[in-house]
Amino acid sequence: MGSLSDHHFSIVKPSAILWDLDGVLVDTAEAHYLSWVDALLPHGVSYDRAEFNRTFGMNNHSIIRRLFGSEFPESELLKISDAKETAFRDAIRGCLPVLPGVLLWLERFRDYSIPQAVASSAPMENIDASLDEAGIRPFFQEIVSAFGKQGKPNPWVFLESGSRLSADPKTCIVIEDSPAGVLGAYHAGYRCIAVSTLLTPEESKTADLLVDRLDHVQFEDIERILQN
Repeated sequence: MGSLSDHHFSIVKPSAILWDLDGVLVDTAEAHYLSWVDALLPHGVSYDRAEFNRTFGMNNHSIIRRLFGSEFPESELLKISDAKETAFRDAIRGCLPVLPGVLLWLERFRDYSIPQAVASSAPMENIDASLDEAGIRPFFQEIVSAFGKQGKPNPWVFLESGSRLSADPKTCIVIEDSPAGVLGAYHAGYRCIAVSTLLTPEESKTADLLVDRLDHVQFEDIERILQN
């Protein structure tokens, strides 16, 4: 697509932007995958890429219950979760790039005085570490974690974030990359830009716009989905 430099919002603009963290703002997929492998190995669980892709975007509680079943002791669940997140924070230290187009749109939304929030399934410690490593914390007015709450595809994290920003549901946009996140945005009644090369047509069917990277999005694309 062409340059965005000469474009702007001319008809309608979003009332708020709700950003997923992992895979949307920052490139953490490999760190998450390897930290899950390390945390699950002592329990004899083989966690392959296909299962990782199916569960990416869910919170830890949902993932571990999916792997071990509803009878798995809560105390053991918490130990696995803690081990995974400790390994993850170690893995991103000093090497956490933002994804293509992220800074461009963070700055544009800020320049248009559009409030922005992080709406993530990750624990708050991970969110804090990621935002600080990437140097993008100042762009966000709210940071909301669904960790320990109802995780995506439940819409809680989006509804909570939208409420904190006093967003108009008709013009609030979620930016997501996972099947659970895209479906959660749909359940919230918000617009959704899905940024992914991995989503299947079925998984992305509730998104309003599907792109492989954010620097391919134009102002006109955003205005169009807000008017539909």
